[in-house]
Amino acid sequence: MDSNHKQWNEEQQKLKRALASNNIQKAIELFLIQHAMVHSEKMSHSKLWSFEDEIWEGLSDATARCIPPNGEHSIVWIFFHLARIEDITMNMLVAGTPQLFLREGWSQKLKTTIQHSGNRMDERHVVRLSAAIDIDALRTYRSAVGRRMREIVKKLTLEKLKQKVDPARLQKVMDEGAVTPEAIEIVNYWGKRTIAGLLLMPPTRHNFLHLNEALRIKQQLEK
Repeated sequence: MDSNHKQWNEEQQKLKRALASNNIQKAIELFLIQHAMVHSEKMSHSKLWSFEDEIWEGLSDATARCIPPNGEHSIVWIFFHLARIEDITMNMLVAGTPQLFLREGWSQKLKTTIQHSGNRMDERHVVRLSAAIDIDALRTYRSAVGRRMREIVKKLTLEKLKQKVDPARLQKVMDEGAVTPEAIEIVNYWGKRTIAGLLLMPPTRHNFLHLNEALRIKQQLEK
């Protein structure tokens, strides 16, 4: 495993321990480092290694839109999914504020009619989204979501970290169509987590897992 990827995994374990020990200052510090490394360096200006930038480096638009043979996703689909999940969970569930996607009109900017998280999306819609989405807007949207995430985390208290997600907020996710009924299991999963648990999955671990998928797709298509 690349040393940067290995370091990220090691730092994830430190974050878990900090959250478990109720050391909120350390947990927030570690979270911001982890989060910066799965986003573009331009999002956080942290001067850290960026897994996102590693994916995009030298990547053509055609490759980013391509679904590999026997594959399920394109790289642009992965980044759309990551941005939507982070926007939905951190704004709607953690902060109780509107998702940026609706508040800032990102559907039109991205040139897609898909408003949900992408979970359970069928092949036809993955192909359609991959072909149509505006890649520059997608990267800008993801950075906006990342910056908003960091604002939210910096204001968290220890009491808030220990709370479970408000069921009314989970229902709002469904009411707004942010997750489709076919993917209700992801909402049920979020409902079982504390806010501390949500910091581990999705804005850190979920990002890292899908970025690994994106890297594998890039390597496969560029052979």
